Amino acid sequence: MSKTYNIAVVPGDGTGPEVVAEGLKVLDAASKKFGFNCNLTHFDFGGDRYLRTGEVLPDSATDELRKFDAIFLGAIGHPDVKPGILEKGILLRLRFELDQYINLRPVKLYPGVDCPLKGKGPEHIDFTVIRENTEGIYAGAGGFLKKGTPDEVATQESINTRKGVDRCLKYAFEYTMKKSREKKLTLCGKTNVLTFAFDLWQRAFNEMAKSYPGVKTDYAHVDAITMWFVKNPEWFDVIVTDNMFGDIITDLGAMIQGGMGIAAGGNINPEGVSMFEPIGGSAPKYKGQNIINPLAAICAAGMMLDHLGEEAAAKKIEASVMDITGTKIKSLAAGKMGFSTTEVGDMVASMVAV
Repeated sequence: MSKTYNIAVVPGDGTGPEVVAEGLKVLDAASKKFGFNCNLTHFDFGGDRYLRTGEVLPDSATDELRKFDAIFLGAIGHPDVKPGILEKGILLRLRFELDQYINLRPVKLYPGVDCPLKGKGPEHIDFTVIRENTEGIYAGAGGFLKKGTPDEVATQESINTRKGVDRCLKYAFEYTMKKSREKKLTLCGKTNVLTFAFDLWQRAFNEMAKSYPGVKTDYAHVDAITMWFVKNPEWFDVIVTDNMFGDIITDLGAMIQGGMGIAAGGNINPEGVSMFEPIGGSAPKYKGQNIINPLAAICAAGMMLDHLGEEAAAKKIEASVMDITGTKIKSLAAGKMGFSTTEVGDMVASMVAV
């Protein structure tokens, strides 16, 4: 009997529904090819719902989403909604309440994709960033004193617990053992300045490394990593870091792999429900024009299948995307691909199906 996965679909705002539709098209092709089923349930969380009802996310949402095997997200961000309302009220709330404590970001340059780094090709850019996703400076600890006065003080604290650090590091070591190319794990931090938080990270990292003798370990300051991403990206295999630094270096990673149009990520709860999404925003100026690049959403669907255990289907999706970038589309930029959004989805789906 074929396996069935219950997938929550949140198309979101702007071009989110357009790229999600292509991701689902490829998901359908993969399910037929590899013999599994996907039951899809759509949710209208996003800017339009908020403007219509005044509700960002229903109180029942997280409990309902916990019942699913995975969540497939398009994009959140609406031009008529003040920045931060939807992002905090939907994205951050889901990450925290569903305890998606890992942000998983593959950084891989595909064939045919333009890289802004001189002399670098697919053989140089192929690494993964594992970011702690529910602590650090995003925990919301801090506040104001004398707000709006000349003596105003604003504080924002980075919260790092031993439990949170250990579980992130454990995921990183396990991932490195099972999925990385070189079995090499780099801790990214700032031990020379952030001497409390990264003393904890460094000690926990060194202690856990003793249980993984097959993993090569090293350390680099975050400022050095940003330089080496540009100069020597081939040095990296898997990187693990805290929430803030991970947020920064993954955006740099997206640029060196060709831009947001190809970057996909996962918000992972290894013991619960995880959420997969294209990294780029909702791009509302391209809404309804059928010109947005859907490849990042398609790659996110592939990541979701890999997480669910459908590794063969995930590899087939990635191989199909690599074929498309290497031989078909002219550019990852909206309106410059040489094909429409739906045509790109059709091409990938047809290649997955054979």
